[in-house]
Amino acid sequence: MTVVTRFAPSPTGFLHIGGGRTALFNWLYAKRHEGKMLLRVEDTDRERSTDAAITAILDGLKWLGIDWDGDVVYQFSRAARHREVAETLLAQGRAYYCYATQQELEEMRETARKEGRPSRYDGRWRDRDPSEAPKDVKPVIRLKAPTEGETVVEDEVQGRVVWQNKDLDDLVLLRSDGTPTYMLAVVVDDHDMGITHVIRGDDHLTNAARQTQIYQAMGWKVPKMAHIPLIHGPDGAKLSKRHGALGVEAYRSMGYLPVALRNYLVRLGWSHGDQEIFSTDEMIQAFDLKNIGRSPARFDFAKLENLNGHYMRLAKDEDLAQALEAILPEIGSERGLGPTFSPELREKLLAAMPGLKERAKTLVELLDSAYYLYAQRPLNLDDKAAALLADGRARLAGIVEKLQAVDEWNAQTVEAVVREHADAIGAKLGQVAQPLRAALTGRATSPGLFDVMAVLGRDETLSRLQDQLSGAPAA
Repeated sequence: MTVVTRFAPSPTGFLHIGGGRTALFNWLYAKRHEGKMLLRVEDTDRERSTDAAITAILDGLKWLGIDWDGDVVYQFSRAARHREVAETLLAQGRAYYCYATQQELEEMRETARKEGRPSRYDGRWRDRDPSEAPKDVKPVIRLKAPTEGETVVEDEVQGRVVWQNKDLDDLVLLRSDGTPTYMLAVVVDDHDMGITHVIRGDDHLTNAARQTQIYQAMGWKVPKMAHIPLIHGPDGAKLSKRHGALGVEAYRSMGYLPVALRNYLVRLGWSHGDQEIFSTDEMIQAFDLKNIGRSPARFDFAKLENLNGHYMRLAKDEDLAQALEAILPEIGSERGLGPTFSPELREKLLAAMPGLKERAKTLVELLDSAYYLYAQRPLNLDDKAAALLADGRARLAGIVEKLQAVDEWNAQTVEAVVREHADAIGAKLGQVAQPLRAALTGRATSPGLFDVMAVLGRDETLSRLQDQLSGAPAA
């Protein structure tokens, strides 16, 4: 048997973080078993489905490094097939026309509420002769679900889950306007697409019972199911926007690398011993369903940041520059940057990258720590830098002239001059380096000072020092 999984998002919004994890789990399981993962866009909600959301979902998957087999299937285009199956069940006596009015359905719900029981359709048209049908009501088609016994799902994550059939009512398969319901469409599509494993969030667990009944009514094989717990926030509450329930594209804009987010997501609810860091190949080889926990996973930004920092330190400098350039149109303008790096700035950025990536945990942090490379003269010092320079300005007297005398400008030669200057005035190196850093970068912290001076070059370093030490006003 060839394993076939599917990811089936609804295009009513962007690819949220939980959807990204579901897609990843389906992708890994298919890869592990040398099978296929298919992509189906469940766009039957025509009012809420948008082309922008479809594009965002596809882009989000591609950015995460998750691909799929074959063409994207659009559920709405298969509506005729869904109707055909509903009508087949009707002809076989496994479904029936229901003429209950909206008012009758409201009365059923109100009665159930008063009696303190779940709201369920009471089956009033289940066995009635259609000749009794009112002429002014367009019927729906309902499944004639079993009323005795049990419906069982042997779930790969949740274990054996049992529903009493008496507690499940006859669900609607086809609405009165002829459009299929979600329950019917999903079953028909999964069957026709040859899906062997349905891996999705456990908010669909009750749906699994309903869908199993449709499979059984059609005489189709029920795929194996695995319902994974949802992601919660650090406080244990359902994940919301304040916790990080954002679209995948938001994590891209916040400066996370796809390899880091993918590694973080795979460990949200799944474990492989104590291993935290996984290459893509290691994920594929190790992933299985039995090691998915039954408790909700907790989203932790601190862990994600640490993991992202790890991957940034491992990344090639050129790759980080390209990743920065990809999000520069979104984050550059507020930093006074255009949508692309100038050739000169890009060259400086690459030269500074080894020092920059050691400290930063996101690409945004990296760009901010590279402020000294693109800051306009005279620099606008932040409060801490201004205080350091005010305190140490006197200790920098004469250092410009000493640096002007350097013949070969590099980190080693400028370090030697600064050290000699500190010794000459009887100061510790830090007492000179701190105000010097403030004058050159506008910040109290930066990559290594002497690397900064080397990357800035002789002319820019001396000009910035002269700006600050001559009392030039900040921009």
